[in-house]
Amino acid sequence: MFCLPGIIITFIFHYIPLYGVQIAFRKYSVKRGFWGSEWVGLQHFVRFFNSPNAVQIITNTLILSLYSLAASFPIPILLALFLNSMRHRRYRKVIQTVTYAPNFISIIVMCGMLILFLSPRIGIINKLLELFGVEAINFMGLPQAWRHIYVWSGVWQTMGWSSVVYFAALSGVSPEYHEAAVVDGATKLQRIRYIDFPSILPVAVMLLILSFGSLLSIGFEKAYALQNDLNRTVSEIISTYTYKVGIVDSNMSYSAAIGLFNSVVNAVLLVTVNWVSGKISGNALW
Repeated sequence: MFCLPGIIITFIFHYIPLYGVQIAFRKYSVKRGFWGSEWVGLQHFVRFFNSPNAVQIITNTLILSLYSLAASFPIPILLALFLNSMRHRRYRKVIQTVTYAPNFISIIVMCGMLILFLSPRIGIINKLLELFGVEAINFMGLPQAWRHIYVWSGVWQTMGWSSVVYFAALSGVSPEYHEAAVVDGATKLQRIRYIDFPSILPVAVMLLILSFGSLLSIGFEKAYALQNDLNRTVSEIISTYTYKVGIVDSNMSYSAAIGLFNSVVNAVLLVTVNWVSGKISGNALW
């Protein structure tokens, strides 16, 4: 009974709307509706893969996703291990508060902050560079800098909150293990390596599997808010392109086909990584 409301909400908002996926295979018309629109099969998928933008968009999405995963996944683990080993609780609480706080900043607000800080005219970063005789740089207009700005601002914003689940896992470690290790002469680093890290490894593997399940589903809001004509060659990803062709251009069927392709790839990655993890480490979602 306690889980029933969540099950009902999930069914209503995640399973019932699945019948609308069929518009990816139809030439959708609002007047004719889902079932009355003309069936075109795989026409929209073929159109996307034959378009000159397909390779660039998929490549941008993969690079940004893998880069984000490589940067954002290990840092919360290291932060949790570091703070868990601190003796001074007061300093630990201060560091936790400072690292948690950015998570509560709206993505749009944070994007506005980044654009202001990196502005070539009024940005504080360029003002500091000018003190050392360096000319102002339009960071948001540099394609080679855009991915770094996107990824590391995300790491700064989420690393504290993402470490909470690892703190929960570390809280379940019995103090007797550490006491026995101290008696045996183990250093702090050895205790982290042989006691703390193995205790959070199953949790880390589960979160890694889930991360691969949404590898191509990079958040739309941040990428779109930081996007401009100068960095579009690297900032145009599947979610922003889907929004433009679906909402701006009112081509819902084509947009749905791209979104369905994205979901299928994510599902395949999730199942594959889960199977590999189960074979190698014995830890899997199912």
